[in-house]
Amino acid sequence: MTLRLHPFTALTAAACTAVITTAAASWPLSVAVGLASAVLAVRRGVAGRVLSAAAVILVPLFLSLLVLHGLFFPEGHTVLAAWGPARVTAEGLRFALELGTRTAACVLVFLLFSFTVSVPDLVSALSARRIPPQFGFVLASTLTLLPAVAGRLERIRQAQETRGMVIRGGLWSRAGALRLQMIPLVLALMDDAGSRAQALEARGFGSPGPRTSYRDVADPPAQRLFRAAAFVLAAAAVAARLVVSWPAGGPS
Repeated sequence: MTLRLHPFTALTAAACTAVITTAAASWPLSVAVGLASAVLAVRRGVAGRVLSAAAVILVPLFLSLLVLHGLFFPEGHTVLAAWGPARVTAEGLRFALELGTRTAACVLVFLLFSFTVSVPDLVSALSARRIPPQFGFVLASTLTLLPAVAGRLERIRQAQETRGMVIRGGLWSRAGALRLQMIPLVLALMDDAGSRAQALEARGFGSPGPRTSYRDVADPPAQRLFRAAAFVLAAAAVAARLVVSWPAGGPS
């Protein structure tokens, strides 16, 4: 029997893992967290979506880190190669590796959460904690925005190909096709937003007063204990990082 995580448990695990990984500032730990997230994505059947979304975010990030820190790292002393003012230093590459792997681990963790959490359960859990429904709606819309945009873009592409638009394999041809797809995509998303606002208003979304939910999300005591322990570990990791990084005292 598969353990069903409460949405707050999954969110706490993702957030605390990101905090501990950032506080540790260790690239082996970051790589381990990233690999664990990829393995969990494969087991949950969302590896394709998680890794493709991560690639869109991380590839430009890694390139920028390589340029900024790999070539122009002011604290670098071990020069591996030099081209005028640009110098490839071992210290710069090490810093870029540490920062890149740390960011990649956090991105993978949160993408795994966003693609595996049950949005209706999350909204119901927020409502049960008396959190304003506007906050739950914004969070749910954020989590479902990427799949909605991807599905709408795929339908636009299919419609354009049906009308005879041919997309060749060249980069410029694909860029031009993407530009033609952006206009109907933006218009469709604006129309969806208007229709959704009317539907929410018709259902009394902005009305005051108590609210009920037909969905009951179980929150076992073991998961509540896990969340408390995760918060304690994250706080301890941050405190340890501050102690280690605190400047030494003045001369005795």
